[in-house]
Formats: sequence, C-alpha cells, structure tokens
Amino acid sequence: MRITRRRNAIVLSITLGACLVAVAIALAVPWVIINWRSVILLVIGILFFLLLIAGLILNTIFLVREVKRNERHDSFLNAVTHELKTPITSIRLYLETLLRHEVPETQRKEFYDIMLSDTERLLATVEQVLKAGEIGQRARNQVRLQLLFDDVVRDCIRTTLQRYHLQESTIQFTVDPAAEQLAVVGNPEDLRTAVLNILDNAVKYSPQGPQLEVHLALDGDAWMMLTVSDHGLGIAPLHLKRIFTRFYRVPARNVFRIKGTGLGLFLVRSIARQHGGDVVAESEGEGRGATIRLQLPRALSSKEAR
Repeated sequence: MRITRRRNAIVLSITLGACLVAVAIALAVPWVIINWRSVILLVIGILFFLLLIAGLILNTIFLVREVKRNERHDSFLNAVTHELKTPITSIRLYLETLLRHEVPETQRKEFYDIMLSDTERLLATVEQVLKAGEIGQRARNQVRLQLLFDDVVRDCIRTTLQRYHLQESTIQFTVDPAAEQLAVVGNPEDLRTAVLNILDNAVKYSPQGPQLEVHLALDGDAWMMLTVSDHGLGIAPLHLKRIFTRFYRVPARNVFRIKGTGLGLFLVRSIARQHGGDVVAESEGEGRGATIRLQLPRALSSKEAR
C-alpha cells in the first residue's frame, strides 16, 4: 500500500512537471512572436523562460529523489526490524522450551548452540547499524596502526566460516607469492568490518551454496587489492554503482529474498575511502556471480620509503 502510494507520488510529480513545462512553452511562444522585433525584451523573455524550465526540471528531480529516498528508509527500517525481531523471537522460544519442559542434554546443547548463533546474528546487526551511524562523524585524524592486511583477511574468513557453519573449502584464499609487504596503516576494527561485510555479502547472495575465491595481491607499487568473487545471483549493470549507496538494496530476485539492511557495502565504501582507497563491483549479469575489489594504499617498508 505504502509502495503504491509512493509510486503514485512519483508519477504525479513527473506529470505535474511536464504540464508546467508545457504551460511555460505555451506562454513563451506568443511572447517571442509578439516581441521578436525588440531584441532586449526577446532576450529577457528567453532567459526567464530557460530559468523557469530549469527550475521545474530540478524541482521534479528533487521530488522524485526524495520519494525514492524515503522509500529506501522505510525498507531499511523494515529490514532492521526483521533482523532484530527474528533472532529475539527464536531465543525466547528456546528459552521457554527449556523452562517448561525436561530436555535431554544433547538437545539442550543444540538449543544453546542455536541461541548463541542467534545472539551473534543480533549483535552483528546492531554493530552494523551503530557503525553506519558513527562512520561519517568520526574524525579523520583518528589513531591508526600498521598491520598485516593478510592476517586481517584470514581472521575474517575464519569468522565467516563459523558464522555460517561452512566448510573450510567453501572459501579459497590465495596471496600473490610476489607480494612481500602486505601491510596497511589503518583502524583494525574498521578494516575488519569492511572485509567481513564483503564476505558476508558474497555468502548471502549465493543461496544455492557459496563458493568464494578470495585473492590478495599488490596493485602497483603503492596499492594492494583484495578481490572477492562468488558464483551467486550476480548483479545487473544498473545496480553495480548503486549497491554502495546507504540503504540501497537490489530488488528481490524472483524466488530468492535476501535478508539485510542495505548498509554492508555502504560501510565498505566509506571505510575504504577514509583509508585513502576505494571499492568497485563487477558482474557479468544476473546469475553469473559477482566480484568485489577493495583497493587500499600499502604501507611502504623502510627501504621502499627511502
């Protein structure tokens, strides 16, 4: 119902803008015909006409963007509500079962494992929302440390395998043997968040079974590149740049409805740019998998810095 109302608002805005442009043209044509002999009046009329048209077009674009932004905000709130409510409901159900019934020890342990998994999912959602809120307000002169980025990636891979209960063979990690120095200067927590979100995104969008290739290599003398490829749902060309926008989520893909808040890749891009790098997405189209490339400046060794 709310989505239909928003679409109607977009159609109304565009229609109103088009009608106003038509009225402006209808008024401008007689003005030009009447005053074509007076150069000054003609020039003034044409200038005001162009300004009026530009204002109407900009106003229509602004209205459409605002409607779409509000729609994304509502989608985000619905997604966050679901991501919070689902694990809480699950935990409550298992706790009530444990309180009201005699449960065998093996099943009790299984319940504990499920509740622990739900609390980790709940915590991950809360941390993601909090991180998105603070990422733009954090001072740029924050204290940063030099750390080995390949160690960060390995730690994130272990966390992802545990979080989704995956086999180690699910994620193949390779490091360019020619890469001698894979250090980066940055905030360890932020960099870990960026890598975790890339891996999390790749796993979630491989609903038929994730199979990830993760590769870390030097990109020139001053950069390093982390490449994460999957064989999942893929991304249509229209969405390749939009997926890094706050709250933006690719529309539902027929059978598959992927859970999420629309903040993961936004955080990745924000963190990458705060560290002097960037991130891009590549895909041959829907159903052909996707590749995320995270580029970060490399911390030069003392020999290289000379």
